[in-house]
Amino acid sequence: MKLRSFFLLAILFLTFLTVKSYSQDNKFDDLEENRLTYFGNITAPDFPAGAEWLNTDHPISIKDLKGKIVLIDFWTFCCINCIHIMPDLKKLEEKYKNELVVIGVHSAKFLTERGTENIRQAILRYEIEHPVINDKDFAVWQSYTANAWPTLVLVDPRGKVIGKTTGEGVYDIFDPTISSAIQEYDKVGEPLNRTPIKFALEKDKAPKALLSYPGKIAADATSQRLFISDSNNNRILALKLNDNGDEVKVEEVIGSGKEGKQDGSYADAQFFRPQGVAYSNDKLYVADTENHLIREIDLTTKQVKTIAGIGSQSTKYGFISGKADETALNSPWDLIVINDKLYIAMAGSHQIWVMDLKSGEIGAYAGSGRENIVDGAFQTCALAQTSGITTDGMKLYFADSEVSGVRSADLSANGKVKTIIGSGLFDFGDVDGTGTNARLQHPLGIVYNSQDQLLYVADTYNNKIKVVDPKTKESKTFSGTGLAGNRDGREDAQFNEPSGLTIINGKIYVTDTNNHLIRVIDMQTKEVRTVKITNPDKLMANIKSDKNRKIENAIKLDAVSLKSGDSKIKFNFKLPEGYHINPDALPEVSVWSDEKTGEPIDNEISTAVSMFEVPVKINSANGKLNVEVLIYYCDTENAGICKFRDLFFEIPVTVASSGNDAVDINYTLN
Repeated sequence: MKLRSFFLLAILFLTFLTVKSYSQDNKFDDLEENRLTYFGNITAPDFPAGAEWLNTDHPISIKDLKGKIVLIDFWTFCCINCIHIMPDLKKLEEKYKNELVVIGVHSAKFLTERGTENIRQAILRYEIEHPVINDKDFAVWQSYTANAWPTLVLVDPRGKVIGKTTGEGVYDIFDPTISSAIQEYDKVGEPLNRTPIKFALEKDKAPKALLSYPGKIAADATSQRLFISDSNNNRILALKLNDNGDEVKVEEVIGSGKEGKQDGSYADAQFFRPQGVAYSNDKLYVADTENHLIREIDLTTKQVKTIAGIGSQSTKYGFISGKADETALNSPWDLIVINDKLYIAMAGSHQIWVMDLKSGEIGAYAGSGRENIVDGAFQTCALAQTSGITTDGMKLYFADSEVSGVRSADLSANGKVKTIIGSGLFDFGDVDGTGTNARLQHPLGIVYNSQDQLLYVADTYNNKIKVVDPKTKESKTFSGTGLAGNRDGREDAQFNEPSGLTIINGKIYVTDTNNHLIRVIDMQTKEVRTVKITNPDKLMANIKSDKNRKIENAIKLDAVSLKSGDSKIKFNFKLPEGYHINPDALPEVSVWSDEKTGEPIDNEISTAVSMFEVPVKINSANGKLNVEVLIYYCDTENAGICKFRDLFFEIPVTVASSGNDAVDINYTLN
């Protein structure tokens, strides 16, 4: 389904040969010195009317992009290969920010991926900052004759196709191509539009939650702790359960929150969208997915270190092995410790790997590297984006997401892989049943329960938790209506793309990823509740401490005239219906001015109200007051559902004796 990167340069070159080198009078120019290599001849098909767009406040046409080099990316958000090229696209967008526009065309594989809201969540999760069209009917896909994810098409500033390629490794292909095209257009005097286009991004429209797309979860029964990967906040959290199991206290925040690979103390360590976490003997092992690393957290010394990977994606496929610190990995997604071995769901290479924690050796355990559903011996079987892993002590069980499957691998050197649920790359659905009659949709999480000897599966795109009997192969819905939502309860409980599971104290804890929540299911009553974080202020500490972070999209208010001396800033926040200010995390205000216009006196807020004021001292200089407000608000009926906004206001100030003694800031929160 997806071509490997070592074919790509040849494919792109051959594609160029089919569309290149026509002069403007439409006759091929045989003069070498005058040949226009990057002038396309085929008109790029326009985008269909009526389609839904994201990361823009209006539909876009090819004509709108005249003068820009355009890179069209056909993707679907389940696809690991599509995820792999996102850093390449970001690098190209940054390097050619004046000349290049990337347009994402989301042509869905799975039914759930066709929903615009689900695509919006994927855009936010992967921090995509270019326009995306929802190509749910494959109209754009067909007009450009795409045949795999990802497919990329390069369009010249006149709206003509330069070339097309498929697969990964796109930066090294398109960087020299775009650079040469820019030089060629400048040389012949063809007008390039070098004015950057600012798009209305989804990230600027939504409030933030304390957690950001939490990925996986693990538990330690002895200490009654949960460990979660707070993936888009680039950190790991250690949480202490209360006696009822429906509240947690944040004990440790592991990681600075910045994207990176740095080892060290909890405060200094860095991760990049980590996923799997596994607890063993007071150590936590982390699949640091987008760093392509395995990290070890010593919970006693409070240190983080890298134990496997080189920090870049492997380009090798097949049954390979080597020293862990010298071997490149490929999107490790989940892991589990069995004795002294760490088993890894290596999503990017469609394999299970194993690391000997004593010898430091690592390598493929099961899976040829081909993406498919083929049972058999470890070296010849085929897996498909393994994303969750668990064990009963005799076998490994794993969620094979791209074939919507649940499969097993023996814990013996001469073992085999067998399929429990699943039948093909395009066989999916939401059907309770047995074996090949059952259907899941892109499951990401799995956990074995030793009490009933059953598997519990995060059936991610069906927004459900399924229970699977590994012996009879029966699969049935355990929790969730199938509709995306965050409703607590029993029969009417809702999730939104759950992806991680763990079991402790007779309860299933779920990372409810797109809801940015932790949910808990009582295994006896099947009641679902939202886990409340009792000290949310601890999760905001790294935001408050980063004084050098980039301020984006400051809210510019009208100019005001103020008297010098003591003054006030009066805040009036209109909360969404049914929300209140959380008394455990009161609003925080910072005030500063580069022009020394004003300075704070005491900004501490003492009561949980949406109308409050802070005193400031206004000096004699005209200038600008900068005001930052961290405000945290929760659902009154479900205290576990909370949001926060980190708002920046800019207020131009003229100082005059006739000025006011206060300034009002009114703002509606969503």
